[in-house]
Amino acid sequence: MLTSYGLTLHRIFSHAFLMDTLLESIQRCTVCKDHLPLGPRPVVQLSSRSKIVIIGQAPGRRVHETGIPWNDASGKKLRIWMGVDEAAFYDPEVFSIMPMGFCYPGKAISGDLPPRPECAPIWHPRIFKNIKGSPLILLIGQYAQRYYLKKNSKASLTETVRCYKEYLPRYFPLPHPSPRNQNWVTINSWFMEEAVPELQKRVRIAMGRPKPT
Repeated sequence: MLTSYGLTLHRIFSHAFLMDTLLESIQRCTVCKDHLPLGPRPVVQLSSRSKIVIIGQAPGRRVHETGIPWNDASGKKLRIWMGVDEAAFYDPEVFSIMPMGFCYPGKAISGDLPPRPECAPIWHPRIFKNIKGSPLILLIGQYAQRYYLKKNSKASLTETVRCYKEYLPRYFPLPHPSPRNQNWVTINSWFMEEAVPELQKRVRIAMGRPKPT
């Protein structure tokens, strides 16, 4: 008979094994291959023990080429907003990264095409089923916010992000940290003054880090 300690270890290893198996299935996914100009290359980072889950839009061209999530200017800005370095960001025990669309969708007239709609309903529920506890979920951009907040999202991204306190402690909505959005950040000065310090506080709490002196 397993002791309570043994049962805990069993659950931990079971979740880890299932997540590893799920990750292998995701990496083999070709569901929307006919719609991907560069072919499928799912870019995710997953662990059953992640404290924070980042849900963005879809990988850009650079991320597709490297296979490293948020390995671009947007990722650098996001890490600044959160107050974390690359070592923490790329530690799956801390961050799981699962965009709305796992593969690069191709170019649009301005920016990239929207994330493919197939990924989230197929994979997201299975991923969350294998993440222990209740991680902090960062919803980056309107696609993630509309999908997860549903009728609770506001009429615009700006309003949703401004009302971030309504969605805590489960969700924290954010604008996309793309350099193209710098004008939005400048106009909405409350974001850096109010929302970002709260974001850094929530990230520290989720990571179990003390407040910096």
